[in-house]
Amino acid sequence: MGEKSTKFHVYRGQDPPRFANDAELECAKVLDYYGVPWEYEPRTFVLEEDEDGRVLEAFTPDFYLPDQQLFVEITVMKQSLVTRKNRKLRKLRARYPDVKIKLFYKRDIERLAQRFRLDLAS
Repeated sequence: MGEKSTKFHVYRGQDPPRFANDAELECAKVLDYYGVPWEYEPRTFVLEEDEDGRVLEAFTPDFYLPDQQLFVEITVMKQSLVTRKNRKLRKLRARYPDVKIKLFYKRDIERLAQRFRLDLAS
């Protein structure tokens, strides 16, 4: 997807990020351009376990911004398909009330792309 040729200056992860889609890559570029330190998928939150402690459901936000102590999730799904992701975010907030997380929808990404003249063709 091109991330191999992208050099990030404020990325705080150990291994090179492997983005799930072009919108994540473009958001990483914006963060990096503005000098906002970021990590890619650094933590998975357990949302539900069975009685034996086996994980039944988990959630890994796309980005973590350490200076803001904020997790960011990017979704480019159609609005009608976002219900499941919103449910996971509600569960995360209920189970981890001190964790700050923000969800950016496809329309938010498109606005960012227009503002910064990014190419999000995918």
